[in-house]
Amino acid sequence: MTAYKTVNPATGETLQEFAEATDREISEAISAAHGAFASWRATPVESRSKIMSRVAELYRERSDDLAALIATEMGKPLREAKGEVALSANIYEYYATEGPGFMADEELTVKGGGGATVRTEPIGTILGIMPWNYPYYQVARFAGPNLMLGNTILLKHANNCPQSALAMEQIFSDAGLPQDAYINLFATNEQAADIIADPRIQGVSLTGSERAGSAVAEVAGRNLKKYVLELGGSDPFIVLDSADLDATVKSAVAGRMGNAGQACNAAKRFIVMEDLYEDFVEKFTAKMEKIQPGDPLDEGTRFGPLSSQAAADGLIEQIRDAVDKGATLHTGGSLVDGPGAYVQPTVLTGVTRDMRAFSEELFGPAAVIYKVSSADEAVELANSSPYGLGGAVFSTDEDRALEVADRLESGMVWINGVSGTQEDLPFGGVKRSGVGRELGRFGMDEFVNKKLIRTPK
Repeated sequence: MTAYKTVNPATGETLQEFAEATDREISEAISAAHGAFASWRATPVESRSKIMSRVAELYRERSDDLAALIATEMGKPLREAKGEVALSANIYEYYATEGPGFMADEELTVKGGGGATVRTEPIGTILGIMPWNYPYYQVARFAGPNLMLGNTILLKHANNCPQSALAMEQIFSDAGLPQDAYINLFATNEQAADIIADPRIQGVSLTGSERAGSAVAEVAGRNLKKYVLELGGSDPFIVLDSADLDATVKSAVAGRMGNAGQACNAAKRFIVMEDLYEDFVEKFTAKMEKIQPGDPLDEGTRFGPLSSQAAADGLIEQIRDAVDKGATLHTGGSLVDGPGAYVQPTVLTGVTRDMRAFSEELFGPAAVIYKVSSADEAVELANSSPYGLGGAVFSTDEDRALEVADRLESGMVWINGVSGTQEDLPFGGVKRSGVGRELGRFGMDEFVNKKLIRTPK
């Protein structure tokens, strides 16, 4: 029984299944990608840039089909799915345009005279292990910079996104990427570990859970391989004050409910000053209660199912744990009646440290709201999480917001705005949220050889 299958989370219907790769196919793929590296790295930068530009064009040309595919495979509403396709195209275009400059030689001024140059070079074949919540975007931020650098790629996608994985591989082929420079693999977790250990593989990038990140880091470390990990998040959304609480609440709900709450950098913990707390909870709950689920393939739907029934059931268990231990449930807390992996938008208060919802990531449409009496208390609560991906600070006093932002233990902070992403901004976290950075110029500085060439006087 194969693990790679398309199961529509809105209906529970299995639509298509795909055979897992055999060990022989895995071995052949490693050999092929390793063999393609020499010629791909030798391909002129201008030629690689043209191919990446064509990849961006094909994403835009095929936007409707690509969006419908992930709406079917993981439940993303079409409007959001088209936005993800557009963002992915922007990433490939960004590296096609800016990548050559990021790779330019850097001349150093050194004592003793003579010359010294740092040259940016690719290092070989890199394994990517990517998740289901943003099937195209997650791959783009890994594949875009690495293909532009001249690395070759083996890609293991999530087992519930096989058709979108194949669609991306087809786009690279149609754009003119040489055969074997990018190979999709329907690999098992055990095979992925073997791939990382293979001496021909030079690194691994994973976006996924803490558990997966720990497993990948252990194998990579044992085999002295470079790794980038983008893991979970439980981002704080701190409200210090507000001149327009309705607008702040609107931003808060948007930050929580994008992609049905299935985003690592979504706002998940709302930390509100006590003078605004009661009104914030009331307004936030009222907005969450109005959100209605729908078919992700319907253009009018804004809230779709979770990616699978298992994901929905797991979130309900976390919510029930909190309620059973004394948390207040303001709305939601149950599965939506009928078929599909739908969870009611949920609001919790009174969450304490003995509850799973305090320290675990809630990956779905569930929000926890906390009351604090000072900025110091807000910072302490925000930093109490084992995660450190992103966050947001809202205040009419920008200097005050910046002072709080400086004290947050996170990789990214947004001031008076919802945590987001774009192609020219670095993305990544600290603590248990991962290691390394993607996007922007930083995305081209991970799987590289920064080679020093010294010419004495």
